[in-house]
Formats: sequence, C-alpha cells, structure tokens
Amino acid sequence: MPTAPPPAPAQPWRAVAVALLNLSGLGLGYAVVRRWGLMAVCWVATAILLLVALPADPDGVPGATVVLYLIFLLLAAAHGASVGLRTRLALLPSALIAAALGVVLLAVPAGGVVLYDGARDEATEQMLLDRLERADKLVEVSGKQTFQTAEADYRRALAVYGALRDDHPGSRAAQRVPDRLKTYYATVATPYAQKNYCSAVPPLKYLRTVPRTMGRKELGDLSTWPDDRLATSLYECAAASLSGGGADWTSQFGELLSTFPKSAQAGKVEPAVRTAVDKGVKSVGGDDPCAAVQQLSSLSTQVRGLPGEQAGQADALGRDADRASQSASSGTYACGVDQYKDKNFTEAVTTMNDFAKNNPHHKNRARAQKIAIAAEVAQTVPAAGKRLPTTASGGSISVTVKNDSPDDITVLYTGPVTGSFNLKACGGCTSYSFGSTLGLGFKPCSDSGKHYPQRTIRLPVGTTYFVHKARTGIGKSPASDTAKLSPGYVYTECAYTTSLGY
Repeated sequence: MPTAPPPAPAQPWRAVAVALLNLSGLGLGYAVVRRWGLMAVCWVATAILLLVALPADPDGVPGATVVLYLIFLLLAAAHGASVGLRTRLALLPSALIAAALGVVLLAVPAGGVVLYDGARDEATEQMLLDRLERADKLVEVSGKQTFQTAEADYRRALAVYGALRDDHPGSRAAQRVPDRLKTYYATVATPYAQKNYCSAVPPLKYLRTVPRTMGRKELGDLSTWPDDRLATSLYECAAASLSGGGADWTSQFGELLSTFPKSAQAGKVEPAVRTAVDKGVKSVGGDDPCAAVQQLSSLSTQVRGLPGEQAGQADALGRDADRASQSASSGTYACGVDQYKDKNFTEAVTTMNDFAKNNPHHKNRARAQKIAIAAEVAQTVPAAGKRLPTTASGGSISVTVKNDSPDDITVLYTGPVTGSFNLKACGGCTSYSFGSTLGLGFKPCSDSGKHYPQRTIRLPVGTTYFVHKARTGIGKSPASDTAKLSPGYVYTECAYTTSLGY
C-alpha cells in the first residue's frame, strides 16, 4: 500500500498566512490549503451574517449575532493556523505573499463595517425623516378640525419636533424642524387667518405656552408671534359680543387689559365701552326701554369689573360705568311708562316706585308716583289703566272717604286726577260677615254713634276709580269702587271689612 506523503515541515509564516486569510470571513485560508468543505462553512457563516444585517437597520445587527460571528472568525483563524503550520500552500507561491494578501484582505471586513455604518446612518436618517413626515401630516389633518378636537394631535406633533431637535440635533430631520414650526404655528392659528376671532383665542393662547417646552431661544421670533394676534382676537371677539348684547365680553376685555395692558388693542377697549353706553342711552327712548335699562344696568356692573392698569383708561372706564348706571336709573321712568301702556300694571308699580325712591330730585319723580298709584288701582280695576295719569290735582267736587273697618287703610284713586292717602282704623268697628250682617239693607258707615276716620278731597267731574286696602294684615284683598262724579253733588265713599276680604 502506498504511504501518505509526509507532512510538510512546520512553517510559522504559513500558519500566520492561513489565519489572516481566514479572518477575511471568506475562508480563503482554507482555500490555499485545499480544505474546501471548511471554506464553504466560512461562506455559509458570512452569508448568514449578511442575511441578518441587510438591509441596514437603524438598530444595527443584534449584538449576539455579532459576537457569535466574531467568535467563529477567531476559531476559523486559530484552526486555519493549526492546519497551515504543516500543510503546504497550493494556490500561492510563498507564505509571505499569502500573509501579505491576508493583511490586504482584512480591508474587506473593515470596509464592510464602514459601509454598513454608513448605510445604518442613512437608515436612521430616513427613519427620522419618516417620523418628521408623520408629524407634518398630523399637523395638516389637525388644521382642518376645530382646535378643541385637534389639540391632542397638535401636542403630539410638537413632541415629535422637540424630540427630533433634542435627541438628533445633527440629523437632516432636525435641521428641517425650524421651518416645520413656522408651518405649525400658522396652522394652529388658522382661525385667526380666517378672521374667526372668537375661535382663534384658544389656539393662540395655546401657542403662547409652546416656549415652555421648546425654549424661547430656540423658537426665536416665534416665541412672541401669537401675542399681537391674541390681543387682536380678544378685542375683536369682545367688541362683537358687546355690540351684539352678549355677556361674555367682560372676560375677554379683562384678559386683554391684564395680559396686554399697553397694547394698541387695549387702548381701544374704553372707546368700545363708551360706544356701547351711548347706544344703550339712546335705546332708552326706543321701542323697548325696559330692555335698554336692563342692559345699561348690567353694563355698569360689568364695566366696573374690568381691570384698569393704565390710570387714564381706568378713570375713563369708571366714568362710563357711572354714566351707564345713571342712565339706567333715570331710564327706569321710560320703562315704567312702557309697562303701564302695555297693561303690565304689577311691573309698572314696582318700576315706578323704584324710580321715585332712587331719583328723589328727578323732574319726572312726581308723575312716576302718580303712575305707580294708577297702576296699583288698575291691578284691581283694569279700566282705570286706560290712560296715563298726569300730575294734575284738585277739582270742584267734594268727596269724603270714611273708614268703617278695624284696620288702618290706604285709599288710592285715579281718573282725571290721581292720588292716595291713609286713614286710621275705626275704633269699635268690626268686620262684616256674609250671611249675617250683609244683606239687602246693608249700609256701611251709617252708625251715627261711631266716629269714622275720614278725609275729604276735591276731584274733577268725570269717572274716578277708588281702591281701599288694609295697610297691615294677611289675606285681605283690596276693595274697589267706581264713582262717576257730576256737578252739584256731594259724594261719600265708605271702606269696610268683610270676613272674607273687602
């Protein structure tokens, strides 16, 4: 039998060459010693690595895979060195050339690492750009919704912009963030651009909070971009509400005066209030004076609640409030007249009594008192409210009113003249009861032995309506009488009490 060729003498350079060639990951060291199966194993291991690593991912190759592959390369180098130590080279003329080639081929895995890092960086850039694009899309879609609906999405998009800028400051996506923020601000403030000033207030207030998270320095001019727009929106929204009779203008004007006290918009607040007061004063003489009085009264209270950091403006607002209050007070007379004409006698009584009480020196106070009396009479005798009473007094006909009741009473009368007076209770008089003392022959004030409290007044010819009511007591209804007064007669009115009322 032929014997195997003797092994080649040990040669360290050959071992180094085989080891270096195997470190390339291509198994070339096994190729030069004709170990084709082991070379194939190296190719398979490298192919597996490439399948795991490609395409490049921002997260890179899993650490366990890299460690296993490096261990494999070291084992292949060590085993190749052991084989090459006593095995002749087949494909290269000398061990030195093979070693030199092994050193050169080390550039293959090194270059692969460099290329992979570049691909990984590009994958990271694309990932960040995709993230930026998704945030941009979120802003675009949100711009077509109301701010209340889209606020959460706006905040999410802003968080993405902030993370790109802070966590990846050198990325292409981060470099585009400043321009995206300009678009972001303009989109959030879309209602302002559309002149929907009331709707613009919430988003503009939100934009003023953005510097808390993004930083004023980083935002630059954007940090103050919403200020003038918010001031304009607050003014325009409040002015529209004020002129339209709304009630929410005070909070908006108040916020404007507090937040932007020196702005041009704040300087327009007092003129707008003054115009509203002028309009209210003019409306007192219109078709609905009661509504005008109510508006002026509310306006006075609301204006007094406005902050005024600027001394001149605060004084002017105070004068506006005073004028609204005074006009409301004096306008109460016109309101009472309107209520009387509309047959709202109960309201007219209250209104005119309030007017007389609050305006002791007003020229219409005396007539207001007369109208209050006539309205109270008309509550019991509606015919008494056919015409508005005047301040006339006196007449040619004598009318004596006696009190045949145990109560102090007030006598009210209206007709050609209007007035009222009080009578003391009748001592010894009692209430009359139905079915016993009241009958066909019943005549009150007819007991000659009694002293009836009485008062004589003089009235003009015509119809006068009387109402007698107890000044104290519960459940006692007023009594009434209609007297048609003619010349040449003396008239007597008698007030009495029944057990079921007058």
